[in-house]
Amino acid sequence: MRTGLASALLFGIVGVIILVGLGTWQMQRLEWKEDLLARIEARISADPVALPPGPDPEADRYLPTALSGRFDDGVVRVLVSHKQMGAGYRLISPFETEGRRIMIDRGFLRVNRPLPDVPAGPVNVVGNLHWPDDRLASTPGNDLEGNIWFARDIAEMAEFFAAEPVLVIAREIAPPEPEVTPFPVDTTGIPNDHLSYAATWFSLAVLWAAMTGLLLWRRHKAGRTG
Repeated sequence: MRTGLASALLFGIVGVIILVGLGTWQMQRLEWKEDLLARIEARISADPVALPPGPDPEADRYLPTALSGRFDDGVVRVLVSHKQMGAGYRLISPFETEGRRIMIDRGFLRVNRPLPDVPAGPVNVVGNLHWPDDRLASTPGNDLEGNIWFARDIAEMAEFFAAEPVLVIAREIAPPEPEVTPFPVDTTGIPNDHLSYAATWFSLAVLWAAMTGLLLWRRHKAGRTG
């Protein structure tokens, strides 16, 4: 019986060590993710710069930029849902600036509102470069005929507009569009579940320890009465 008690105790200790180790690792991941999010937020809100000649999807992600130019005709409607505003579309249009043709994510339009014309005349845009990864395995294909897109596919939109594969998500457009609400880049879409994962592992460690203690007590009691 003593061998059985020792084996149960060793099994319990090893289990607790493993679970606490996993919880500690998740706390370390939490610290890393919070630092990453802070750096991304600082980059997003930094002073805007001129649009680089050849933006890099990694080095220039979230880069704030200021542009002057004109919107060209054409718009892509990307179906989205916003917590405060409900279902709607992101409106993406081609933009001519300094001899270049790029794409601007103009903002959010409620799904039941008529599609507004693109702004006429010269405009100033402040926004952030982004290469969003909207498409999942379950995302349906874009409905080009009905102009309802389900993901911001940069390459496909660039081909559709005959533009550079460069997307700026507008933070401000001057003069503003009354019907369109800017939907700027932020960090809310970047998952940060490490604290809940850590709590789960630590809770399991406590439960494992409690179950080990109960097992040891029962075996000890059985040994005394046996």
